[in-house]
Amino acid sequence: MEWQPDEQGLQQVLHLLRDSQSPNTATQRAVQQKLEQLNQFPDFNNYLIFVLTRLKTEDEPTRSLSGLILKNNVKVHYQNFPPAVAHFIKQECLNNIGDPSPLIRATIGILITTISTKGELQTWPELLPQLCTMLNSEDYNTCEGSFGALQKICEDSSELLDSDALNRPLNIMIPKFLQFFKHCSPKIRSHAIACVNQFIIGRAQALMDNIDTFIESLFALAADEDSEVRKNVCRALVMLLEVRVDRLIPHMRSIVEYMLQRTQDPDENVALEACEFWLTLAEQPICKDVLSGHLAQLVPVLVNGMKYSEIDIILLKGDVEEDEAVPDNEQDIKPRFHKSRTVTLRHEGDEGEEGEESEDDDDDDDDSLSDWNLRKCSAAALDVLANVFRDELLPHLLPVLKELLFHPDWVVKESGILVLGAIAEGCMQDMVLYLPELIPHLIQCLSDKKALVRSIACWTLSRYAHWVVSQPPDSYLKPLMTELLKRILDTNKRVQEAACSAFATLEEEACTELVPYLSFILDTLVFAFSKYQHKNLLILYDAIGTLADSVGHHLNQPEYIQKLMPPLIQKWNELKDEDKDLFPLLECLSSVATALQSGFLPYCEPVYQRCVTLVQKNLAQAMMYNQHPDQYEAPDKDFMIVALDLLSGLAEGLGGHVEQLVTRSNIMTLLFQCMQDTMPEVRQSSFALLGDLTKACFLHVKPCIAEFMPVLGLNLNPEFISVCNNATWAIGEIAIQMGTEMQPFVALVLNNLVEIINRPNTPKTLLENTAITIGRLGYVCPQEVAPMLPQFIRPWCTSLRNIRDNEEKDSAFRGICVMIGVNPGGVVQDFIFFCDAVASWVNPKDDLRDMFYKILHGFKDQVGEDNWQQFSEQFPPLLKERLSACYGV
Repeated sequence: MEWQPDEQGLQQVLHLLRDSQSPNTATQRAVQQKLEQLNQFPDFNNYLIFVLTRLKTEDEPTRSLSGLILKNNVKVHYQNFPPAVAHFIKQECLNNIGDPSPLIRATIGILITTISTKGELQTWPELLPQLCTMLNSEDYNTCEGSFGALQKICEDSSELLDSDALNRPLNIMIPKFLQFFKHCSPKIRSHAIACVNQFIIGRAQALMDNIDTFIESLFALAADEDSEVRKNVCRALVMLLEVRVDRLIPHMRSIVEYMLQRTQDPDENVALEACEFWLTLAEQPICKDVLSGHLAQLVPVLVNGMKYSEIDIILLKGDVEEDEAVPDNEQDIKPRFHKSRTVTLRHEGDEGEEGEESEDDDDDDDDSLSDWNLRKCSAAALDVLANVFRDELLPHLLPVLKELLFHPDWVVKESGILVLGAIAEGCMQDMVLYLPELIPHLIQCLSDKKALVRSIACWTLSRYAHWVVSQPPDSYLKPLMTELLKRILDTNKRVQEAACSAFATLEEEACTELVPYLSFILDTLVFAFSKYQHKNLLILYDAIGTLADSVGHHLNQPEYIQKLMPPLIQKWNELKDEDKDLFPLLECLSSVATALQSGFLPYCEPVYQRCVTLVQKNLAQAMMYNQHPDQYEAPDKDFMIVALDLLSGLAEGLGGHVEQLVTRSNIMTLLFQCMQDTMPEVRQSSFALLGDLTKACFLHVKPCIAEFMPVLGLNLNPEFISVCNNATWAIGEIAIQMGTEMQPFVALVLNNLVEIINRPNTPKTLLENTAITIGRLGYVCPQEVAPMLPQFIRPWCTSLRNIRDNEEKDSAFRGICVMIGVNPGGVVQDFIFFCDAVASWVNPKDDLRDMFYKILHGFKDQVGEDNWQQFSEQFPPLLKERLSACYGV
């Protein structure tokens, strides 16, 4: 007996569906409650499918809505459906996949996919064969409906379809899909390519077996009149370029010509898919060979794609010049993520950079727009190609650029400025010739009457900041800074944002060059506080933090502190403990505290207290949540991480002055809990703070060492690189303070450290910190560490030869010298590495130089003059010179 609805029940369901389309929120709430009640009755779902598939008299939106409510029920409750209900729904779906209405077909397709992702592909064996059989139906609707469902299944379950769990149905499906590339309906052709495309990136075996047929079939569709088909062809070629470039190489010339045409397709979605091709090709080793003959055609196409479309300008409110007084729409403010503190060492020649930060997206002047569009893709492609071709690109660009940059139409001029910014990195060497003329022109564009021209000029100038700073300051730096500061106070919010970001980049490049202008800079930044809406305020914090990082202790002047601190503290007092705006403000204050050092003392108490409170609240909430997850929400641990990092900044900036604050708080107890948190970032920031407190006020850390050391030992696990790195660094700082009292704890950590330093592929920062800490442990407890010398001396020497002379390096090398004294045999096999590491010192302190001298001469005397000659013959000439000049060996 087939299930039949009860008429009264059916009317009730229909009534509910109509209500749920009401705009009234009270009605909506009532509908939600009713739905929850009805979900208690298993056959409620039968009514829903019945409305979707059988009630042809109802209007389509109501029927479709019925299917979508059913889809949500399947998502949440499917495992509780009685078998008869599940069976009825599945049958109805398959029988009605060819409904005359495209909306109903699509809804049924979504429903089938949702059921199949509930682990049903295995237990619904007739699904795929039936859908594939229905593709052959004479009825267009049945064929299209089945293809729509198959496309969704391929998207959601591509891995499962290529697995033994289902006996590899793809072996039948892929050849079947390929037959439909020639179908007379464009919609069907499009579905067929889209289905196959799902299996390119995963290199499904069934597709690899048919790869040549696939590529031929794609070529046959290259000039298809349907834009959706062309889009899917482009997408397929871009993915094939990533995974099977070998198969495309024979056809590369015609593919490049095809993609050149498609990048100019009248349909922007097709053009965007095609433009991705250049981005992907730039990452392939064959890029230069393949494209060098086509640059003359490609460059103008990409440049042309970089103009704002009319739609872009409307969306960007390009005609609105003054909007500084319009409050921001809170939805437009992207969430910011805090990057936890990682302790790194300074290298030769760099100014202590924190790893290579990834550059912002190429054209970050229109972030709020749809995230990715032809303009951004063209700019990104030009950027990567400039990095591949370097100066070969310029001859094709220069003639075009001249015309663009001085064009009367602002849209064209704007795109020229963007082009100039996009090639900054790749073509820098040859651009230098033109910069003395271009930079003043760009600085002039900063006061253009169109806001979008002003904002792109900010960005492009920031890309040349490095060059600007390398010239005499009066030539370019001063005029650029003066104009950028005016733009920070622009009446247009987009320009304010671009100027703030550009200024932060300039600060990083210029560093102390900015000191003479500090008063002027601070006046501007502080004035912006009173002017900015919400979103730009967050960027302003970043510009102030970067300024503090760049000029350091030069900021510690009473007049500067008076300007800067009151507005920052005012914001600090306005924000609630739950407000995410605390993140950028805390990061900013952390940089300011580190720069001001003792100048921050008058402000430190409330800041310190609040950080401790944030950590305490967060730990308490986590505890409640763990005990009663149904009653309490999980805490947002970012608050705790940012607070710990600001405490580190205070400890680093205030040094010994932080001691009185620590005395009056329970920070050590809290820190012990944070060090054991389940979230790696919390532990990472905890160990950074532990190291900073160890340096600043060890008397508070010392009583906890017996509890802390086992936790530190457990975290020497390179699976979490940054956690392991910070724990390692903290152990080294503790060792220096503990001296010989470190002895009972060496065994807890030494084996792990030696293992880490010998691991292949360990990141540079972790290797260096590990070497420093092993050296420091050996310095305070040589008897315990020296026996292991032969197990770590070689990687120890190679990882420390590149870091600058500093305190960390000094204490580590003293440790190695003391250990060699205890166990000279341990270094014999790798003595050449020790010589090389010693030679990396520029000017060691006198007593350290003596230690080196004694060890080198001791070794030389031990082996005798002849053997030493033979030994030192292996030295590279530079090393030989340094050792002879500095140590007379």
